Amino acid sequence: MVRFAGLLLCTLGLFAQAPPKPQTDSVVVTGAFEPIPLEETDRAVQSWKLDDQQRVLINTLFDLLRLDPAMDVRGRAPNGVQTDVSIRGGGFGQTLVLLNGLRLNDAQSGHHNFDVPIPADLVDRVEVLRGAGSTMYGSDAIAGVVNVITRTPESSEIRIRSALGNFGVNQESLSGVFARKNFVQSLAVSRDFSSGFAADRDYRNLSMASLSHWRGSLGAGDLTLAMNDRPFGGDQFYGNFNSWERTRTWFAALSQQIGANTTAAFAYRRHTDLFVLYRDRPSVFENRHSDESYQASVRRHDRLSETVSLNYGVEGYRDSVESTNLGNHDRARGAGYVALDLRALRRFSFSIGGREEFFTGGRKEFSPTISAGAWLSPQWKLRGSASRAFRLPSYTDLYYHDPANIGSPDLRPESAWGFEGGVEWTPKAGRIRADATLFHRREKDDIDYVRKSPTDIYRATNFQRLNFTGVEAAVTVALQKTQWLDVRYTSLHGIQDVLGGLQSKYTFNYPRNSGIVGWRAALPHGFLIRTRIGVLDRLGRDPYAVWDAYAAKRHGRWTPFIQFTNLTATTYQEIIGVRTPGRGVVGGIEFRTAW
Repeated sequence: MVRFAGLLLCTLGLFAQAPPKPQTDSVVVTGAFEPIPLEETDRAVQSWKLDDQQRVLINTLFDLLRLDPAMDVRGRAPNGVQTDVSIRGGGFGQTLVLLNGLRLNDAQSGHHNFDVPIPADLVDRVEVLRGAGSTMYGSDAIAGVVNVITRTPESSEIRIRSALGNFGVNQESLSGVFARKNFVQSLAVSRDFSSGFAADRDYRNLSMASLSHWRGSLGAGDLTLAMNDRPFGGDQFYGNFNSWERTRTWFAALSQQIGANTTAAFAYRRHTDLFVLYRDRPSVFENRHSDESYQASVRRHDRLSETVSLNYGVEGYRDSVESTNLGNHDRARGAGYVALDLRALRRFSFSIGGREEFFTGGRKEFSPTISAGAWLSPQWKLRGSASRAFRLPSYTDLYYHDPANIGSPDLRPESAWGFEGGVEWTPKAGRIRADATLFHRREKDDIDYVRKSPTDIYRATNFQRLNFTGVEAAVTVALQKTQWLDVRYTSLHGIQDVLGGLQSKYTFNYPRNSGIVGWRAALPHGFLIRTRIGVLDRLGRDPYAVWDAYAAKRHGRWTPFIQFTNLTATTYQEIIGVRTPGRGVVGGIEFRTAW
């Protein structure tokens, strides 16, 4: 803890002279049954807006997630290659990923949850709900929810981007928008290639998407078609093997309003995974997995009075897998939910709801939630919530086997109760914003891979009890209109005596302390800068700090940019046994024209 505090204090000193501005309030849809202002949420919700300035200062969506210390983004390579995302110490399978509110989680394995097939050019914002979200979204939302929301531009545009960097990085992207009064068509393709910072760590990311938005007599509608292709070298990813893997995702979704209060949606996702344990000897051990998932929903809200609304709906899911390793399996489930929301803006809020989910075989899960908020004054707000969440075992948890890992078909679903209370402070001048949250999660039947000794095989196992307690704090200070500074900190403590001497593969790799200082500025003469220093103290290991910096210059339609990652070439491992890159440099140029 002392070493972590020293690193964080040094980080703060680097930014002591940086004058910033707080985040502008926005409307969020994650963690609430209806869109509401961010300041009115009763839950811990973070929203990152990708405006034109911010868009040129990121490389992937993972750059946004790294701005929140409650998010544990465990990368194996740059730019989102096989990266696990978790929240508040939860496993990566306990984080639900959505695209416009529709599920992206992979039924085969939680490792592929962030195979988001949408290029960053088409993303409007990313919202994160920290804490249980099963009442709204069903399985997997134990630790939190990440919702990627696409944009609907009001004008036509063309955007072209190209960049080169060390480690053989070569990036290109192209997007175009055709906008009319009641119809918007967006198309985008992006490619990110690297020969690798080490042997067997090369990768190639290819994403393509089409977004169609219209307004008709029934209301607004959206059609999404997207795919990505990700082959990559996986040296040490799953043990002491020079592995290779290729994942591909196809996603199609249709959403349509039916009047002002009802929305119907349908989505299809197909994901394939070719895994080779030894890249130089593929015949020794090779797996081919293919899974499909279908989801449909009808959601409605009724305004009962000026301050009271009723939200309810039904949903259905089906997923299946065909695999040379896992075998062929399928399952289906249906759910219904109802929630009552009482809300007077800038005064009070109260929500109570429940969701009943039924599974093949007769099992069911009930996920209730209750939350409340109260404005003590125009500057102070209190909020709190209690929710239950659950997660079904993935097909890999149930049926997988290789020389280092084996699943268990007798695994029970995970469940958890989450509790949190928070306070928010916004002085009248609006130049400082601060908030703090205390949270506690009590898990039952947690799933992890454990072994007795380093020579033993990892086996999927249920734990009866696993508890996490933590605190989150953030301060934003504003001194000028064009500069932003955020200081954020998360501390987490988990009960560590449940293993009985067994070695855990995933659960006990969480950050005990994590802090971030981030600064973004729009300077004179078109210069844009964003930098971030993250200090992380992971359980059982020494703390370390990673410094990233991004800069660009607007010059009419052209914007040259340069990006530095791990500027100090820090040596660290986010996943035990998997090396991370040293200093990375990517430079390029973007062309954008709009009409």
